[in-house]
Amino acid sequence: MIRYIGKRLLLMIPVLLGITIISFGVMKIAPGDPTSLVTDLNPNMNEEAINRIRAHYGLDQPWYVQYGKWLKNMLMLDFGRSFAQDNRPVIDKIAERIPITLLINILSMILILAVAIPIGVMSAVKQNSIFDKATTVFVFLGFAIPSFWLALLLMILFGVQLDLLPISGFRSLNYGELSTMGRVLDIAKHLILPVFISAFGGLAGMSRYMRSNMLEVIRQDYITTARAKGLDERTVIFKHAFRNALLPVITILGLSVPGLIGGSVIFETIFAIPGMGQLFYQSVMMRDYPTIMGILVIGAVLTLLGNLLADLFYSLADPRIRVSD
Repeated sequence: MIRYIGKRLLLMIPVLLGITIISFGVMKIAPGDPTSLVTDLNPNMNEEAINRIRAHYGLDQPWYVQYGKWLKNMLMLDFGRSFAQDNRPVIDKIAERIPITLLINILSMILILAVAIPIGVMSAVKQNSIFDKATTVFVFLGFAIPSFWLALLLMILFGVQLDLLPISGFRSLNYGELSTMGRVLDIAKHLILPVFISAFGGLAGMSRYMRSNMLEVIRQDYITTARAKGLDERTVIFKHAFRNALLPVITILGLSVPGLIGGSVIFETIFAIPGMGQLFYQSVMMRDYPTIMGILVIGAVLTLLGNLLADLFYSLADPRIRVSD
């Protein structure tokens, strides 16, 4: 098992290298320039001053030279300094925000699993029932409703009209004056809407995948045999059918990691949450190349690790599958 994990980690290196090359190339061919935010609004800027600024940031060199320098520094976990006015190290800016993004994504994943899997199982077991039809409507709504539009509706309802939940930020202004339990409750109230919005689309899709897999499994011959032996329905469903139906869901769960990370850009911007998604959006708007590349690398690493964990859980869920050394 350890050798297998080691091999998979080594295989991630060329994949990650390819991701950085493509990301760096796309970023370079995108319109705009980091210096334009300073030079375009300053009438006193002449060509010489613009060239000095570009040389300061290393933008006057060919793209492959810039990439080579960035890659050399990245191997030492140095993502450079931000092009923003604070000029802080990129790794420090990401370290401040990544815990918030990971917390929201982990809570979203837990919510998806805790709600979608039982709904999918019950829908399959009670096929064509009122419950199954109601969840089908929920799935269609989940796929059809844009997350940003739903976020705005919930902000108006719970934040403005009912005044039950905060609609922006990660903490209240009086956070430092609260007790320990008060701080926990304050953060929890701020996370309710973002976590729900982040998980809503995944709930619909995952429940539908689980229902489809369960319907396929419970029609298999070994399920019929288990029932013929006199096993009660609960044992047949949850001991024999559920475990096999869970296998494709585990694979999909690993592939859903990029979607959750990418979705952070939307809801963190809407709810003004100081996470990696908001930082990425701000960096794109400012053409902050070092910060953009740093966030893309972190996101790629999390995605690759998510796929590795999915493969490991796949082998644990199915005794017939064993990872080989």
